[in-house]
Amino acid sequence: MSFLRKSVQLFSAVRQNAKMLGAVSAHRSYSSSPKSAEERATFPGFHDAPFVNDLKLTMPEDYAPIPIYRVMDRDGYILNEQEDPQLSQEVVEKMFRDMLLLSTMDKILYESQRQGRISFYMTNFGEEASHIGSAAALEMRDIIYGQYREAGVLVWRGFRIDQFIDQCYGNVDDLGRGKQMPVHYGSKELNFVTISSPLSTQIPQAVGAAYALKRRPNNDACVVCYFGEGAASEGDTHAAFNFAATLECPVILFCRNNGFAISTPSNEQYRGDGIAGRGPMGYGIATIRVDGTDVFAVYNAMKKAREYVLRENKPIVFEALAYRVGHHSTSDDSTAYRSADEIEVWNTLEHPISKLKSYMVHKGWFNEQQETEFVGNVRKQVLKQIAVSEKKLKPSWREMFEGVYDTVPEHLKEQQRELEKHIEAHKEFYPLKSFKQ
Repeated sequence: MSFLRKSVQLFSAVRQNAKMLGAVSAHRSYSSSPKSAEERATFPGFHDAPFVNDLKLTMPEDYAPIPIYRVMDRDGYILNEQEDPQLSQEVVEKMFRDMLLLSTMDKILYESQRQGRISFYMTNFGEEASHIGSAAALEMRDIIYGQYREAGVLVWRGFRIDQFIDQCYGNVDDLGRGKQMPVHYGSKELNFVTISSPLSTQIPQAVGAAYALKRRPNNDACVVCYFGEGAASEGDTHAAFNFAATLECPVILFCRNNGFAISTPSNEQYRGDGIAGRGPMGYGIATIRVDGTDVFAVYNAMKKAREYVLRENKPIVFEALAYRVGHHSTSDDSTAYRSADEIEVWNTLEHPISKLKSYMVHKGWFNEQQETEFVGNVRKQVLKQIAVSEKKLKPSWREMFEGVYDTVPEHLKEQQRELEKHIEAHKEFYPLKSFKQ
């Protein structure tokens, strides 16, 4: 029986080899000669490249950069009428108002930190279009994983001024119960996963969430994961890209390339064709690169990206190029690594709010008085809410032991009892009146 088994195995191997040779012969039939340089490789690791018989290094400059898609010029004129998204006046006005709201709130909360009223803050100056344009193209059921500079997405989805400020002050009405740093927002209602401080941890999580969505019958939602070009240097990013590609997940990997990580300009951060260049050649992922200061370009591209990932059940790399006008955070002084003149150019000529305002002027949709009144009302709301939020109690300190495990384990219960005894013995040293009892 063993002889028969070996004979069958040998016959199967011969037949399989014959099939492979037949395939190679069929491929060769398209060439003028069996030794033609046009013969294609059939290696299991890669099987769609020609053989060559002259040795050359493939250099970065051999590839043309991925182009940057834009709809408007810096003066707010549509460059190609076929690319005009034809949004209604109502939608465009909401885009403009939300960008103004975000910018106005940022200015006041930044100063609030400088006054010592909150511990930390990050502004979104110069990137408002990438937030609002992308959010406007999505559905509320789409799941958002942010990094920390995507507050405009929440503004578009309906996150209120009091919710932003309560979070920054970490009070009893903060949805995160005071357990996060300021600007680490989250909202289950708005499908916005709570932000986490460590860079890039959200990217593999987002890919996993997209894989889960893919496995749902009749899925009609995608995942959008925002991250910066600095975060793209983390190992988690590369792992996530590869998982997204090989598992074919409906996720939009949205890189906000604003030119600067904290204290690190992009020319010190990476080589090659930005972050977009990693998509098609590096990971076999479809890619879009857009002008991130052009709200219509971001909107059109995000619409197309969403349609693609849902139709194909595959990921897409989305790079929005912009300029971080503000400091990286209140922990940074960006004038140490870039000039004030450079910042001023991007804060005026190439500013996303200015571009959209110019577009509205051309359309006859802009009213100077209404803008002034709107900004004034937002300022009043923000200042009034700060006065309210900073007087609210902090959440109960006992909540620090909750929210991780479904049932609090015994070792945490023991730690809580020890802390209660310590505070009882030394309560004169703790501002207990500031906390909810």
